[in-house]
Amino acid sequence: MPDLVVGVDGGNSKTDLVLADTDGRLLSWVRGAGTRPHTEGMEATTEGLARLGRQALAEAGLPETTPVTAGAYFLANVDRRAQERLAQRQLTQLGVAERTVVHNDTLAVLRAGAPDGWGVAVVSGAGINAAALHPGGRSARFLSLGDITGDWGGGLAVARAGLGAAVRAGDGRGPATRLRRELPAHFGLDSVEAVALAVSAGEIQVTALHGLAPLVFAAAETGDAVARSIVERLGDEIVTMVVALLRRLRLLRTTTPVVLGGGTLQNDQQMLRDHIGARLAAEAPLALPRVLDVAPVAGATAEALVTAGAPAQAQERLRETIATRKPPDASADCAPGSGPR
Repeated sequence: MPDLVVGVDGGNSKTDLVLADTDGRLLSWVRGAGTRPHTEGMEATTEGLARLGRQALAEAGLPETTPVTAGAYFLANVDRRAQERLAQRQLTQLGVAERTVVHNDTLAVLRAGAPDGWGVAVVSGAGINAAALHPGGRSARFLSLGDITGDWGGGLAVARAGLGAAVRAGDGRGPATRLRRELPAHFGLDSVEAVALAVSAGEIQVTALHGLAPLVFAAAETGDAVARSIVERLGDEIVTMVVALLRRLRLLRTTTPVVLGGGTLQNDQQMLRDHIGARLAAEAPLALPRVLDVAPVAGATAEALVTAGAPAQAQERLRETIATRKPPDASADCAPGSGPR
């Protein structure tokens, strides 16, 4: 019988876990809460991942004690080498797989979208991050600790900026915007000021503001200048990150794939994509941007299959299955996390 592998893409707002075999057959795909060791602790995070793995085995009709040959865990908020080693050590102690590898979730996007496994990847989901791999093996990433390390972007930042701009439009500090009318209805309230007061009082969680991001993007597409400026700011930040990584790895003069992943980049935000493309064409003309056309967990499963020694055909088969399969509904609390991504 073929061996079993697990591929995990742990984002800020949700975690996707795919159980497959080394023939490339998808056995189950489950979804749980995001990986937030910076607020919940690494022990709680890894125990949650272990539970999600047992759920995947159960949904595949297998005993929870069935051995897994290899597990590849690409996790948000695991940004430094020491964190990766800690997560790997704890997952190994929990017995999730005979061989376990741990990386930041940004590299799952790169693994899923770069044909040769190197280049630049940007994840813009609830938050934002980027990383790069040189064809010679060198890597570059950001410290990614939020405001204190200069980070801005992702759906939560877009939502917060939209809410702030709407409040400013009402008190005279900013230009008019349709966001004043459209954002409060998301929470069933009468005004953006009421939303802000509810957040301040703890009646609405800050992370729940993430649901406003699609309204900001929609307003931008219909010509709202304030919303458009927020979307363009996100695009500018993404380009800044890409160019910085290309410069650090001395790839500005090399044709380099740039993989764009995460909810705000994979959800058909054409204005944002066009803005990124135009800016990259001017600042890094040899960069080849592409939007990831498959769930990032495909990159994690590819890594797991390689770790288990599976053939390339198995990777291709599993990727095709993931690309055509609808992701599962969240089986746990999937509210966006409060960290930098």
